[in-house]
Amino acid sequence: MITRVLMPKLSEAMEQGKVVKWLKREGEPVKGGDVIAEIETDKANVEIEAFGGGLLRKILVPDGGQVPVGQIIGVIADPADDIGGVAAESPKAPAVAPPAEAPAHAPPVEETYKSTPETTAVVSTGADISQVETVGQAVASPPSGERVRASPLAKKIAAQAGVDLKLLRGTGPGGRIVRRDVETALAAPPAAAAPLAPAAPAAPPAAARPAFTVPPRSGVEFEDVPFTPMRAAIARRMPLSKGPVPHFYVTSEVAMDRAWALREELNALEGSPRVSVTDFVIRACALALSRHPAVNASFQGQAVRVHHRAHIGVAVALEGGLITPVLRDCDVKPLAQIAVESRDLAERARGGKLRVPELSGATFSLSNLGMFDVEEFSAIINPPEGAILAVGSVLEKPVAEGGQLRVGRRMRMTLSCDHRVIDGATGARFLQDVKRFLEEPLRLLV
Repeated sequence: MITRVLMPKLSEAMEQGKVVKWLKREGEPVKGGDVIAEIETDKANVEIEAFGGGLLRKILVPDGGQVPVGQIIGVIADPADDIGGVAAESPKAPAVAPPAEAPAHAPPVEETYKSTPETTAVVSTGADISQVETVGQAVASPPSGERVRASPLAKKIAAQAGVDLKLLRGTGPGGRIVRRDVETALAAPPAAAAPLAPAAPAAPPAAARPAFTVPPRSGVEFEDVPFTPMRAAIARRMPLSKGPVPHFYVTSEVAMDRAWALREELNALEGSPRVSVTDFVIRACALALSRHPAVNASFQGQAVRVHHRAHIGVAVALEGGLITPVLRDCDVKPLAQIAVESRDLAERARGGKLRVPELSGATFSLSNLGMFDVEEFSAIINPPEGAILAVGSVLEKPVAEGGQLRVGRRMRMTLSCDHRVIDGATGARFLQDVKRFLEEPLRLLV
């Protein structure tokens, strides 16, 4: 029996994948379910399994090859099978991703910074402007060296009367000073001289300041880092969510005193798995989703799909981006099992060792940035899911209860909802139940 090994589609956004490495060699026996290759997707490196048994007869896309989703990359068959026709389905020259080249940097440019003298406004205080005002409208002197345009008669009268033509404004054609301008200036009464203000005491000389100099700096000022497949997927997917999905947000503060104390007790038990705040929230969300199936829903174009199982995606920050592996059936799993599985998922996500079913299928997602001292934030929904819960830090803060002030542990949660699927009151009631489960944490153990 001949089995085609195809480049799998491991996410909604995946268009092509890269064969990181084959874990079997040509001629090696393969059983159904054996892990045969590692594939790099836009989310992570995942291991793919064989769907049929026999020998790995032909590897059509070598290590490093990058091909579209659905393209045949290998053939599993019995030794007697003729695989010539199947092997011919692969393109003659599969695309092999070239080794990444270091970005060509321009040679460092030595930059020299020079200080620029500041432009200082200088106001003359020695000019007797009263004389200028005395001659009426003549207030603007022409620039030094500019010829004064005046009629011969105006020049003659001005010379006889001692009037400076530079101080007059002409009313003749083109601003020319004419006779009436000079006569008007002569007829104007002299303005009363403004009383002189007492001279201000001379300011003491400014203290000498040390000159500030910027030393020359060398090296490139910035660099453009090419997108990794994960970053490219995030850049492509997020606008598809934030843009068309009408988000609304509801926020609540949770009293985490009892949950914190219970967590410390559980973690002190010998032989018990270590439980995190995230595990508590996952369990609380799963139970609340069972009560509020309208939140455990997704937009399907012309219908709303209501999910009857709580598969929760938990955002994990990686070196090059973000991934949301899926923890399945959280509504029927005890807290301890959720703690074990969530830690395993996170570790394998960081190591690029997730399996295909763990990359998709979430019905609701959770993002916790509390470990980064983030008190509150809003997360973007991962479509087609209908909601995501953003969780902040558990903080000690003053709490007023019964007229008394004490120190309590508080945590803020923000639920982002797709308004095409969930209404405000629906989201608020769900969040109210999540809060109740966390504030009465023994319910999480039942």
